[in-house]
Parts: sequence; structure tokens; C-alpha cells
Amino acid sequence: MSGPAHAHLLSLDEWWESGEDREVRVELQEGVRIVAPRPRPAHARVVLSLATQLSDQLPPGFEVLIEVDVVIDPNTPATVRVPDIIVRSTTSVEFPITADQLALAIEVMSPGSRRTDRVTKSSEYAEAGIPHYWIVDENLSVTALELTPGGYVATGFVGDIVTSTPWPMRISLER
Repeated sequence: MSGPAHAHLLSLDEWWESGEDREVRVELQEGVRIVAPRPRPAHARVVLSLATQLSDQLPPGFEVLIEVDVVIDPNTPATVRVPDIIVRSTTSVEFPITADQLALAIEVMSPGSRRTDRVTKSSEYAEAGIPHYWIVDENLSVTALELTPGGYVATGFVGDIVTSTPWPMRISLER
């Protein structure tokens, strides 16, 4: 496979012009297209379970969305991530979805995304001001990160998530 003769870092406008790719999962990291395989069924089941439980417990004025583009940094070279799940205000602008609209971002780790989810996205999401970020491991443990002035502070959960932030809820992690 050959690429363009003069590759360059993409702007946000160039990202939107590239269109949607249904065969692979594509994100934009500092102007570079990052391609990964689409999630497997087990991953999709965890995402669906979490999204359904979250949706049932949201306070009025919030919504759950699955696998949508979120602009983390609009400046060239731009960064656009596709969290597995987001929660945002229903009064937010429909498009584009920007990091400042999110109350919560959730990533369900896949075998090839562990470092990206734990390190890269954690740093990007904190810098973008996303107040809550959950990282769900394949063993159904969750690291819930809450943004403080000093950065994210982690709380671990196994089995169930029982928390009062960002609102009171109980989420079952059992299959």
C-alpha cells in the first residue's frame, strides 16, 4: 500500500472532509490518522450494558451517546477521539461534539488499546477538561478518574460501580 507523496498533519477541516470509515475505527491524534480494528462482540456487549445502565440513571438534561467523534483539540494538528461512550448535556450543540460538552467519557479497553486508553487518552482528556473518565478493563474492573486541579484522581471498582459523582448511580459490571 502506498501513501501520499507528501504526508502532512491533518487539520480539523481535513478530518471532516475525509468522511466516515465503517470498516475500521479511526481517530485523529495530533493530525495523524490512527486506525484500529472495529471492536469485537464481547467489547460491544460491555459497551451496550454500560450505556443502557447509564441512560436509565441519568439526571434530566443528559444523554448517552456511543462511538461519536469528540474534538479534543481543534487546533492544527487536531485531535479527535471516539470514546466508546460519552455522557453530555442535551442542550449541547449537535455537531461538532467538543470535549467541553462531556460530563463523562468511557473507554472499554481492547487488547491493542491499553496504553492509549490508560496513558494517552487520560492525558488528553485531562488537558481538555473532561471532568470524569472511566477506563473499563476486560476483567470488568473500572478505573474512575475525576478531574481535580492537580489532574485526575483515580478510584477503582470491581463488580459494581457505586458512586455519587458525576451523579448518584449503581452500575453492574457482571456479565
